[in-house]
Amino acid sequence: MQEKKRYFIELAYDGTAYHGWQRQPQSITVQEVLEEGLHKMLREQIKVQGAGRTDAGVHAAYMVAHFDYSGAIDLDHLVYRLNRWLPKDIAVYEVKPVVNNAHARFHAYKRSYEYHFLLRPDPFQVMQAYVLFRKPDFKLMQEAAAILPEYKDFECFSRSNTDVKTYVCDLTEAYFEFKDHKVIFHITANRFLRNMVRAVVGTLLDIGYGKKTIEDLREIIASKDRSNAGASAPAGGLFLTKIHYPKELFL
Repeated sequence: MQEKKRYFIELAYDGTAYHGWQRQPQSITVQEVLEEGLHKMLREQIKVQGAGRTDAGVHAAYMVAHFDYSGAIDLDHLVYRLNRWLPKDIAVYEVKPVVNNAHARFHAYKRSYEYHFLLRPDPFQVMQAYVLFRKPDFKLMQEAAAILPEYKDFECFSRSNTDVKTYVCDLTEAYFEFKDHKVIFHITANRFLRNMVRAVVGTLLDIGYGKKTIEDLREIIASKDRSNAGASAPAGGLFLTKIHYPKELFL
């Protein structure tokens, strides 16, 4: 029997219709749809391991997963056939051979997310952004975001009852970008806790609307208590946008 080879599959999806990335009973997920597509194309039960989990309604402009397969693959033709079969809200960009111990989740050393706001309704983007009918003080929110990389423990932004062993994240950037009637919050770290980005955004909005101060933000982080932080921002504005891997994983 031929030895199985490992591949990274790069894809994007609009998460509106899905109950997140990870396969779940009685709920349609991106992982389930992708595995079904690979099964049809490769005629073998394929299990994919994603670089992380996105929650229900969250999007990915760039997601990576790995899978193993022992047969010969025409990679370009596989991408073509998958994209012909997959629903229009999931797109495969590339399938790449990698070393056999490459792991989409554990070898990722940096991840980036964006959160999109609209300052006026836009029928073409309403499902991929959070419409703000009242403009917050983004200058103050920018100042608040700038202090986040000073900290390491972000338990206050983590979903309760999670099974993680540590709440430490190496957060390297957090800032706002302004494009006409759209505002994009960028955040990058080596790892993120469940619901962390949406909780950060919700807390920054509280500061922008005068409900909390920057000093409150410091106290919230020190408290390690999720109930002290702001409500989670809606899922539809959140995108996973970048995942970084060591070059030596790729063949």
